[in-house]
Amino acid sequence: MKVLLVGVGGVGEAIATIAKPRKWMELMVLADYNIKRAEEVQKKLGDANAKRFPVEFIDASNQQMIEDLTKKYGVDLIMNSVDPIFNKQIFDAAYNVGATYMDMAMTLSEPHPTDPFNKTGIKLGDYQFDKAKDWEKKKLLALVGIGVEPGMADVFARYAADHLFDEIEELGIRDGASIAIEGYEFAPNFSIWTTIEECLNPPVIWEEDKGWFTTAPFSEPEVFDFPEIGPVEVVNVEHEEVLLMPRWVKTKRATFKYGLSDQFIGVLKTLHMLGLDNKEKITVKGVQVAPRDVVAACLPDPAHLGDKMSGKICAGTWVKGTKDGKKKEVYLYQVADNEECMKTWGCQAVVAQTAFSAVIAMDLIEHSQWTGAGVLGPEAFEPTVFMDKMADYGFPYGLREM
Repeated sequence: MKVLLVGVGGVGEAIATIAKPRKWMELMVLADYNIKRAEEVQKKLGDANAKRFPVEFIDASNQQMIEDLTKKYGVDLIMNSVDPIFNKQIFDAAYNVGATYMDMAMTLSEPHPTDPFNKTGIKLGDYQFDKAKDWEKKKLLALVGIGVEPGMADVFARYAADHLFDEIEELGIRDGASIAIEGYEFAPNFSIWTTIEECLNPPVIWEEDKGWFTTAPFSEPEVFDFPEIGPVEVVNVEHEEVLLMPRWVKTKRATFKYGLSDQFIGVLKTLHMLGLDNKEKITVKGVQVAPRDVVAACLPDPAHLGDKMSGKICAGTWVKGTKDGKKKEVYLYQVADNEECMKTWGCQAVVAQTAFSAVIAMDLIEHSQWTGAGVLGPEAFEPTVFMDKMADYGFPYGLREM
């Protein structure tokens, strides 16, 4: 397989690192706006792998440049590993050149103009799903939302429906962590740009009789007991799983809740109050700049925080329903330990956990275990072949009966 990796930040580095030992990965182009960053990752992969992992400059906002690089290297698949503000260009470039497309976060939402905390406006992924028939006609695959959440968690939802339940009452993605970062009062362990987008947009909930609707940010707090971590308060956050799971898995309700500290929520609320979450450019002393980009530039790069991080993260899918006429609850999950991820991959736990699903999906596509055409989520595919590979990739899953 030949891959154009668009974006070599923390997750992009982890994708390349996890793919490196796999012989089926013939070529992975490390394409980034920051050439020095791409060269840094190439160097970490070793001189012997320089030809397999060539470096290229790319402007992810320039669709023609993406198409040109795809043709230059004859790639089979474009892996989108940049902030989702660039999704449309990369998605459309893959369609135009006839390449398989993958991302870990779908095209962005826009809140309802008059009732944002009750009604959806433009939903996550709407742009992509609106073009699904075009992809089907061209017999091309766009696999959207294939990180850990969304991604692995969606595979778990499909597995639960196929093998563990007769009827599902609720699919609830639950994410918690015990991560600490030494030396920083505030340092997100993932892209702050994406974090702001997820946490400050109105969260989406799906119910069988209502369809998709929204609620206020940080709503419906609950305490969830995470394996190897313990009880963590989680709250509603906008996330792709709620937009993906009901399309392929029958359930009465779908939610996503994330563990956020009071301090973290407070910082995000302050950014919003000051307008620093704005992604539209403003003029500052004659220079056009987006406030959110300024915030991101002021914070440490998550890709370089691994040696200052400690603790574990747990991502998974809580499922409630019935089996053989009896009530049943399970939590399918994966725990990533930062110390182990740094030792094995040289990447911090959050980005490593996000990246492994993408590489497994490439593996399955390359070996024709996952096939299809159109715009598809992870739920559209047979789940056991994915889950069987998790331990081999160093990310085994667990199952807890609740």
